Amino acid sequence: MTTRALITGGTGFVGQWLARAMLSRGWTVTAGGVDASPPQPVLSAQERGAIAWRPLDVRVREQAAAAIDASTPDVVVHLAGISYVPDAADAPTDAYRVNVLGAVALLAELGRRRQAGTLDPVVLIVGSAEQYGAHDASELPLVESAAQRPLTVYAASKAAQEVAALQAWRATGLRVIATRSFNHSGPGHAPHFLLPALVRRALAARDGAAGIPVGNGDTIRDYLHVADVAEAYLRLLDRGTPGEAYNVCSGEGVSVRALAERVLQRAGVDAEILPDPALARAVDVPALVGSPAKLMQATGWRPQRTRDDIIDDLLHAATL
Repeated sequence: MTTRALITGGTGFVGQWLARAMLSRGWTVTAGGVDASPPQPVLSAQERGAIAWRPLDVRVREQAAAAIDASTPDVVVHLAGISYVPDAADAPTDAYRVNVLGAVALLAELGRRRQAGTLDPVVLIVGSAEQYGAHDASELPLVESAAQRPLTVYAASKAAQEVAALQAWRATGLRVIATRSFNHSGPGHAPHFLLPALVRRALAARDGAAGIPVGNGDTIRDYLHVADVAEAYLRLLDRGTPGEAYNVCSGEGVSVRALAERVLQRAGVDAEILPDPALARAVDVPALVGSPAKLMQATGWRPQRTRDDIIDDLLHAATL
């Protein structure tokens, strides 16, 4: 029997990669989004044509209900949300409306159908490593039992989303699985995020710009290729345990400066890395590195791509 999937935030970066991975499995995919077309296209015309697209603002109950009823999903992946930390800081009320209340509304619709006996999907609620906040270096890599100490509006909204999602599982039996996803990138990632921005700056330096600016070069993050993240989500839908949260990460940290240096090397550019205070965030977690052991043990998932693969794919996409 073909698996029927519903993706919220389907026109987004990860949503498109996930839809591609689902199509490759032969799944029937319905993707909803506020945008009529993706701002950063990933899918081919053939792939887009194989997906049922629906207008879906998760804050609007009628749209969520219509998407659920039209797709009758076996699995739901909730990706819709405000995903850029500065955007959430600039509009905190909007961030909570979308990231928390949007998830609550979607879960309520799914919970009603489960209790009525008409639907019993596995629901993957995608959260963020930012939920952990700052921890001592001795605690890294972080495991899922680590305290959540969100520093930013974005992080707090994602932590609240997870609380609501696991409450829905306890109250209704809805098969909810949560992720705490660490940094990921690849072709189609919006240019204001770190790795695409570094690639863009490196190419500008090759064309004569004076160096490559970075904010806080000492910040450490844990990166995966988006294709590996999509595979992790599929594995969790297959083998994850409802009511549990899983880190999706590589287990290896890298500083922003080291990332910038590697981007320059892969691009074949000889340029200076220049500190730019204007690019530094006022509130930022110094280091976020996670342990993927729980995910690996539960699903057998292993990352198949390296940070160099991410950089090379971004460089290739930027020069097309």
